[in-house]
Formats: sequence, structure tokens, C-alpha cells
Amino acid sequence: MPGVDTLDGLLKAVAEFRTDDYELRAEQGALDRARRSIEESGLLLLGEVHGVRENPLIIHGLMRALGLTHLALEWPGDLKHQLDVYLSEGTGLDHPLWWLGDGRVTAGHLAMLKAIPGLTVTLFDGGMFTGDWSQRDALMAERVLTARVEPALVVAGHAHALTSPTELGLPMGACLASARPSLESVRIDYGTGGYYAIEPRQTRGYSAPDGLGVVDGELIVGLPVFHEATVPHLPVELLRERLGL
Repeated sequence: MPGVDTLDGLLKAVAEFRTDDYELRAEQGALDRARRSIEESGLLLLGEVHGVRENPLIIHGLMRALGLTHLALEWPGDLKHQLDVYLSEGTGLDHPLWWLGDGRVTAGHLAMLKAIPGLTVTLFDGGMFTGDWSQRDALMAERVLTARVEPALVVAGHAHALTSPTELGLPMGACLASARPSLESVRIDYGTGGYYAIEPRQTRGYSAPDGLGVVDGELIVGLPVFHEATVPHLPVELLRERLGL
């Protein structure tokens, strides 16, 4: 199976991931807007395509630029204890929920979390998808708000970080913006490259210029070229067995 399917392989990939050789370029006007969102709403949203190697570097860059030490992630809440163990002891990555392979968790994320001094992390996904997209997003928004983690960067899949209704339903971002009208959402604008979400995937296109800027009134992080992340992924049969399904 592509991706990484052993604990030793994952730990090796985490150890090899560099977080200190990426600099997030930022236009002053865009940075000012992001900072206002933090100051007035307590939150800033970031929408990503899961499974991209550069995603955690962008998260790290935004956290540093904005002076943040709290991060909220669209990861299963049931992993919070294991995450705390990982951050304090470097273990705890054997739980099967780390190994779903959907690209939300990558070796780079795990390395990035270790690289931010004084970091605290909230996980706001409630578990298995029920089929009601809007309901899941409303619950995720509620978990973010009730956690009272401000100021924080909130990271979710692109469709969940939108602040207006879509054909899928009412996104988490729209629910948060209803409660916090001054909330801003940043979209990563991907160009050409590969990503891993259950399997390796490729896409070709054009993006905004590299870094944080404003395009057509929208906060954008341009990523002209991107790469497939190292994603922990076990076969479905083994996951079901370990999860007791």
C-alpha cells in the first residue's frame, strides 16, 4: 500500500521532516486582515486540501507570523489523549485512528506540532461521518466555540472552512462566522502537484503567487507547486479489526 503502514516508518518520516527551512511570504495588507480576525473574533480559519506535504509548513508559518500558540485541527477528538502523550513523550501513535489514510494526519503535521513552543491543540472532529454533512459541520463549529481556545488558528478541509453556504450544505466556517461576524477564512490555492488522500493523487493547474495575499477580496495562500505528504494508512480490514467494527 502507498503511504506509510508501519510505526517505525512513520516515526522515521516525522524525524526527517524539516520545519525550519520554509518561510511564509506575506503581504502586509493580508497579514493585517488575518490579525484583525484574530483580534476581533478570536479565530482565523485555514482551509486545506488534505494530504499535501506543505500544509503543516503553512500552518507553522501562519502561527509564527500571528504569534499564536493555540491550534484547532479537524482530527478525531478521541485522539486527544494519544496526542498529549505524543507531544510529551513521543509515543502514542499506535492508535488506529491515526492510520485512516485520509490525509488529515501526516508526518509533517506531527513534526510541526513538536516545533511550536508552548503549543496547545484542540481536536474538533466528533468521529464517524453520519451522512448529514451540515450536521457534522455544525457540531464541529460548536466544539470549536465551546472549547474557548481563542486566540487560535482553526484548520479544516477547504469545504468546511468556507464562510458561506455551499451545494454541500452549511459549512463549519459559516456557522462560526454567524457567531463571530468578523471571522476571516484563508484558502490555500494549490497549483500543480500531488497529494495523498486514501491513495496518491495528482492535479495540474495554476495558483496565486506564493505566500499570503489578497486575491479578488479573498485571503489566499498561494502554493504554485506542492507535493504528496507521508500519510499513515493501514488497510481497511486491519483498521476495522483494530477499531472493533
